[in-house]
Amino acid sequence: MSRFLKFDKMMTPIIIQIIFWVCLLGSIISGIFMIGYGIISSSGGALQIITGFVSLFLGPIIIRVYCEMLIVMFKVQGTLVDIRDILSNQPEKQKKVGDVINN
Repeated sequence: MSRFLKFDKMMTPIIIQIIFWVCLLGSIISGIFMIGYGIISSSGGALQIITGFVSLFLGPIIIRVYCEMLIVMFKVQGTLVDIRDILSNQPEKQKKVGDVINN
């Protein structure tokens, strides 16, 4: 609990995963509705069907790539924290090398 209150543990990656699943379902459902509307529509149905298929197949891919780009920032931050912790646990003689890297 203390890591959570000190913002050492990030909760945003979990929220991003929830948003991914909600958007994935939304993309699939909207694609199916667009295809259905295009089939029963008397005018412009072909465009609705094509748009539905694009939403059905490309929507989940675009959503996944966007969410992965957001999560990469948190992975980088986690790796930097790990590097900081490793360098802080090293003896003083080896810290000099870490100080050179930091400067």
